[in-house]
Amino acid sequence: MDHSNATYLTLEGHVELEKYRYVYFVIVLTIYMLIMGCNGIVIFVIFTNKCLHEPMYIFIAALLCNAICGTTALYPKLLTDFLSESQTISYEACTFQSFFIYTYAMSEFTLLSVMAYDRYVSICKPLQYAAIIKMSTVKKLLFCCWCVPCCENSISLALTFQVKLCRYKLNRIYCNNSSVVRLSCGDINVRNSYTAFVFVVAVFPPMFFVTYSYIRILHICLKSSKDFRRKALQTCFPHLFIFSNFTVTSCFEVINNKLESNQTPHIIAMIMSVGNLVISPLINPIIYGLKMQKIFNSIKKLIWKMRQM
Repeated sequence: MDHSNATYLTLEGHVELEKYRYVYFVIVLTIYMLIMGCNGIVIFVIFTNKCLHEPMYIFIAALLCNAICGTTALYPKLLTDFLSESQTISYEACTFQSFFIYTYAMSEFTLLSVMAYDRYVSICKPLQYAAIIKMSTVKKLLFCCWCVPCCENSISLALTFQVKLCRYKLNRIYCNNSSVVRLSCGDINVRNSYTAFVFVVAVFPPMFFVTYSYIRILHICLKSSKDFRRKALQTCFPHLFIFSNFTVTSCFEVINNKLESNQTPHIIAMIMSVGNLVISPLINPIIYGLKMQKIFNSIKKLIWKMRQM
């Protein structure tokens, strides 16, 4: 292989997992099947029940669809690597894997901020809700949630393709831009500056917007009746919990990128690196399926119908 312009990368993060790779294969396969099954059931229930064709539930379905797309960028390749003697990936495939994983993460933040806006309007401006959150508005918001991160990452993808690699050993179990760019032997200042800009734009505005929305919601709840507070918390708690969880797991991934695996116990580094592609996709459908009464009742009806067949 030409080290001055590597075309295939070796994922060396698997080396320390080699001894128990079949155990990890079973665990990862189980997690992936649970993610696909749990998210798929809730999405199916939302789209097949007309009573759930409301903005709040459509945003939930979009969030779960995003989880399926993000995990599919990781798990099939990861499962294949656990069964392979060598864990290699082409530079192009590695870059595209990074693209889809980063797009998933950025879309998740954007979707969660849109969902906070939906809850804010519903609770703080209930009489204006139907006029503000129209179906046409929902479609535009969803388009922006996926289109904007996709466009931002497309520029990052183009900049990454211009980087020439002088090393080809990636100390990870999957590809991400930060680790790939570290293999470069050229000038990466432009790309790093753009990545920092995208990170700030993708993370801080949603965090600020969600925080602001819930401060306003809390202010309204404190002035309202106990019954109103209970109903508001019933719809807001799942979203706030999921946003907090995704933010924490994403921070772990950023910290892991900074520390690099050789400064952290390998199994801990691996868990940190895939946290936002395991925890959020697993708990989102469970939280929404249990906490959102309409979804929970629709799932029970679906299970009952299946048992009658």
